[in-house]
Amino acid sequence: MFKTRKLFSLLTIVTAAFLLIAFGCDKDDTSDAKTSYNLVVKDVLGVTGTVTFTETSSTTTTIDIVLANAPSGTHPANLYMKSAVENGAVLVALTPVDATGKSSTLVSNMTYSQLIGYDGSIKVLKSSTEPEVILAIGDIGGNVITTTNKTYTLKTIGVFGVSGTALFEKRTNGNTLVTVSLTGAIAGEVYPSTINLGSVATVGGGTVVKALSNVNGTTGKGYTNIQKLDSGVDVSYTNWLVYDGYVNVYQTTVGISTIISQGNIGSN
Repeated sequence: MFKTRKLFSLLTIVTAAFLLIAFGCDKDDTSDAKTSYNLVVKDVLGVTGTVTFTETSSTTTTIDIVLANAPSGTHPANLYMKSAVENGAVLVALTPVDATGKSSTLVSNMTYSQLIGYDGSIKVLKSSTEPEVILAIGDIGGNVITTTNKTYTLKTIGVFGVSGTALFEKRTNGNTLVTVSLTGAIAGEVYPSTINLGSVATVGGGTVVKALSNVNGTTGKGYTNIQKLDSGVDVSYTNWLVYDGYVNVYQTTVGISTIISQGNIGSN
């Protein structure tokens, strides 16, 4: 009888221990998963940083920003819809970056999984009175740039002496960041650019299928995120690799009749 009671007690203890391990206490089960993204300089030289998304529970995520070489004071920070090169609306107003260069915000309106796949970006602004001055900026989630890319040469046309490249980069979500880089551009000028159907040899010029962002003559750069053609048709990075098209760069925003640089892309 004594041995039976002893065995029963031992079984009870083992069972209780197993249940405690299996079900734990009444707290959220979380993996503390983390994903970090780089924040790069925009309008104030020398400012860099990171933003880290940490899954703190099944329904909450902590967004931590750390900046280096930021100017003194506090700096507003936001999570925006769309990529860093687009003018997306504010999705979440984050805690301002403090004098130590840090910010921490608990987010509960989106899960960790939703955030790390989101079509969004982070911007840190100089101040509430100078929101147009961006200290640091970076893409997050599906907008992160992969290592897959293709560069096309843009040759000078006529006597303008402007040449360059069109860099197509694949994002994690399959969209494309197109960067037009020009040499010979004039500071203070802006240069429209387009993607056209056909090749540079197309008689009369091909139809414009995608209007790109203007190239800034001072920086020589123009950035465009592409998910759709101007017609509304979806187009992926993979589609561009075999696309029958070419890029035109024009002299001025007053009409686009004077082409100063162009180059074939895709299957051409």
